[in-house]
Amino acid sequence: MNEAEFISALRAIATSPQARGLADDAAVIEFGSETLVLTHDTMVESVHVLEGQDPADIAWKLVAVNLSDLAGKGAEPVGVLISHMLGSDDHRLVAGLKEVLETYDVLLLGGDTVRGDGARAWGCTAIGRACHSPVPARDGARPGDAIYLGGRIGFAMLGFEALRDDTDDDDSAYRRPVPQLALGRDLAPHVSAMMDISDGLLLDASRIANASSVTLAIERTLVAPLAPEDRLEDAMRWGDDYVLLCTGPAGLDAQFPVTRIGQVTAKGADPVILDGECPEGNLGYTH
Repeated sequence: MNEAEFISALRAIATSPQARGLADDAAVIEFGSETLVLTHDTMVESVHVLEGQDPADIAWKLVAVNLSDLAGKGAEPVGVLISHMLGSDDHRLVAGLKEVLETYDVLLLGGDTVRGDGARAWGCTAIGRACHSPVPARDGARPGDAIYLGGRIGFAMLGFEALRDDTDDDDSAYRRPVPQLALGRDLAPHVSAMMDISDGLLLDASRIANASSVTLAIERTLVAPLAPEDRLEDAMRWGDDYVLLCTGPAGLDAQFPVTRIGQVTAKGADPVILDGECPEGNLGYTH
């Protein structure tokens, strides 16, 4: 199975409303007077991080990408559970973990350790507290909504290339992404749909479109100022950006640090269109 086929098969099992049909980035559970938001991500060496990369950076990224999922739900982080595959440099992972948890005031609640052969892997479950009800989802976009982007795209791609090629260019966007937690909480009461971009702008836009039964019409000229010069097409597809993508009423860009990049339209033949046409090639990264 590919990634989409596997998730589709799991939907027959994940029938609880809290799972949101496995069509969102997180589960949402009413628990007493609180609404909990739970998410989990796994990272694999040579897939999500480079082989031999500093484990301190791996720890940072592992936690940050999960916090970014919470940001997409407008949630406040509570704590994380970590799984770690032991190696010769575990002290560096501990150092990076301490740094990221202190930076975002997040508790380490537990996890698991294993030892094995082959590529190393790490997992993180993040638990958050919803700050607004209803918790933003992917399925609320409606025709007439504007599409907004919460930051720059394509700079993780440049960071990966710099780290891979051992150049002096800035690689921080790839090594240490910054979850937009405060922005997510601010936007949550106002958006119709929201998620973070992990697999590429176009692919993640298509996920909002499919969940909402609409088409997202994106304009290149509006996205271009947010992407590296001469790398716009790559930037829209590469991923690892961890900035927020949302839909909502006109004027949100006057209230919050977001940029309007297009318009939601009635469902057409394609979930995403670029300048009125279906984008060529892959929309983004899939396993």
